[in-house]
This record gives sequence, structure tokens and C-alpha cells, in this order.
Amino acid sequence: MKKLICLLLAFTLVFTLCACGKDGASDKEGAGGEGDGQFIAINDLDSVVLSAGDYYTIGLKSDGTVIATGRNTYGQCNVSGWTDIVAVYAGSYCAFGLKSDGTVVVTEVTDEDYNRGQCDVSGWTNIVSIAAGYDHTVGLKADGTVVAVGDNWAGRCDVEDWTDIIAISTGGNHTVGLKSDGTVVAVGSNEHGRCDVSEWTDIVAIATNELHTVGLKSDGTVVATGFNNNGECNVSTWTDIVAISAGHNHTVGLKSDGTVVATGIRGYYGDGQCDVEGWTDIVGVVAGGWFTIGIKSDGTLVAVGENENGQCDVSGWNIKLPENA
Repeated sequence: MKKLICLLLAFTLVFTLCACGKDGASDKEGAGGEGDGQFIAINDLDSVVLSAGDYYTIGLKSDGTVIATGRNTYGQCNVSGWTDIVAVYAGSYCAFGLKSDGTVVVTEVTDEDYNRGQCDVSGWTNIVSIAAGYDHTVGLKADGTVVAVGDNWAGRCDVEDWTDIIAISTGGNHTVGLKSDGTVVAVGSNEHGRCDVSEWTDIVAIATNELHTVGLKSDGTVVATGFNNNGECNVSTWTDIVAISAGHNHTVGLKSDGTVVATGIRGYYGDGQCDVEGWTDIVGVVAGGWFTIGIKSDGTLVAVGENENGQCDVSGWNIKLPENA
């Protein structure tokens, strides 16, 4: 498998990023991609070992199997039979697993009303990374090209001309790609300026959510664009950052000393998804919809934020960490 740069988000993501709002709404502009921008963001690792949607979390175990917790309304936690998995990604209505041969497995959407073709990845090959949005899914191939399936509303799947891509991320209605020269491309809805990345340079990692996009620069500083009513883009003072992740209305950064910073809504419905000040010995961060998970150097997890569906019930997990973690 082609080594991934800086380990993407969603990274989820990861996103990203809500398939539906807290009240269950799922209209186009009111909904975001639940997965990307939220998945794990560990610097210089080879695989995405943890991914978070709005209401569920999936993790990769050392034996290549997968574990999940949280809301399973659409079958997105039905991952118990997966084997030979090297990376996991939480989408809105389905979860994805990347296999060692570059093919992809996906959970079946149990309610066809929510199947818009975003899970039609069975024919994909030579894939090195996945970005799962609201109802579209993007795959990065080893040759730097990109494929996409699902609803192409606002042109968010118009990635067929992209080349030299080393990382991908999806929000609810936009898709972002990082090129090997450190520049960034984006397609889809540009409401609130979430696609205004054309002037970004020296970027080494990207993260997206429903309405904002974040970029990590090689000097450890962070840039952001898009919706900022909750302060989720207030990252200009961050330094010494090695990884980023974007939640529904918050952004999380991992510092080189293993501590974590966060900005955005701290108490959306009293959730406290930004309460990460006391975390130490962290090697990875994942921003879910309204919660945040940290991965410690021993593979155990810590979590804060909304847990109504058990998406933060990860205290007993011990996930796979590559040798260079």
C-alpha cells in the first residue's frame, strides 16, 4: 500500500459532517457528511485506525478485525465479520473498511431511503484512502487519481480530473484534495467559503466537516475557512500542531508533546466536546459529530462529549497502532 501522508481525517472526520442534525433533519444544506474530517489524524502513520461519525465510532484491531459502538440505525456498526482490514472510515449511513489488497468493504444500508449510491464501492481497486461524506464517497487511488460515487449535488463528486493527490477529505457537500506540492483543490458547494482553499500552500494534512475546512501547514500552524459562527475556524494562533481533525462545530489539534487543543462549541447541548485540556500522551485525535476521542500511545482511548448513543463507550478498547506510532 502506498504510504499515506500525515494520516488523513476525517479524518472524517471524520468527519466530518452530520448525516443529520441533532433533531434528525437530513435536508441537503442542513446536513453534513458524518464521516470524513473526523477520522484519526496521527502524524506519519500508515493507516486510519479509528473513525467517528456523528453518532458512532469504529476502530481497527491488531488482528485486522473491526469493532464499533454507537447508533446502528442504518446498519453502520455491522462490522463484526470484517477481516484483513487496514483502515476504517465512518460514513453517514454506512461504514467502510479498506482491505490490504486495495479493495473496499462496506456495511449494507438497512433503510433504502438513505441509499443514494454512496456505498457502491465494490468495484473499487488499488485504493489507498477513503473519504466518506453525507451521501457521497471518495476514494484515493495509488496513482494519485480520485474516484467518487453517490449523489453529485453541487458537483461534490467532480473529481475525475484530479491528479497528483495525496490526501482527500469530504464535508457534507464538498470534497477537498491535497496535492503533493502542498496546494489544495476543492469541489462542491462553497457556502460560507468552505472551498476557498486555492491560495493555500505548504499544506501537509487536511480535515473537513459540514461547513468548514482545515489545513495543517508544515511549520505546525493551522489555517481554516468556512462557517465560523461557533469559533471552529479560530485556529490562527495554534502552533506546534502535528495532526488535525474537524467535528460538526469544533476543530481539534494534536501537539507534538502529546497534548490536545480544541476550538468551537464547548457545550453544544452540554456535550463538552472541546474539554481536552487535561489529555496527555495522545498520539491521535478524532473529532466526531459532537464528541472527541483521543488515542493514547498504548492504544487505549479517551473520549469526551455527547454520548447519548454510546459513541464514546470506548474505554475498554485497545486499537492497533502501527510500529512508528
